[in-house]
Amino acid sequence: MRRFNKHLLNPLMLKLAGRKHWYAAVIQHVGRRTGIVHRTPVVAIRTATGVLIPLPYGADTDWFLNSRAAGTATVTAGGERCEVVSPRVVDSAVAAAALPERRRQVFERFGIDQFAEFDLAPETKEAGHDR
Repeated sequence: MRRFNKHLLNPLMLKLAGRKHWYAAVIQHVGRRTGIVHRTPVVAIRTATGVLIPLPYGADTDWFLNSRAAGTATVTAGGERCEVVSPRVVDSAVAAAALPERRRQVFERFGIDQFAEFDLAPETKEAGHDR
């Protein structure tokens, strides 16, 4: 399933991901070995201080490993773009405090127990993009 998503579904999802009124976001990250800029569709939830992204495949995904190696990424969700920093893995108990109840229940139902948590980059906060 992971391979199917990466090579077939993700390229299709990128056509809509990140747009206003669409559930999927895009995380832009730089390859840790190649230096190539990649874009990956994800589900991203803005929080008061940053962004949470569920990790249904765990933290061993290229986009997360690349983001962690670089210490930064760019997330586009709902037509808004923000720079994020300090990627780290948090468990569902930590994420639950920042998630809307309905989203928390959905992630719980699907057995997602790890999340990538990012802080908004200082430039993003200064530009008034934090909510």
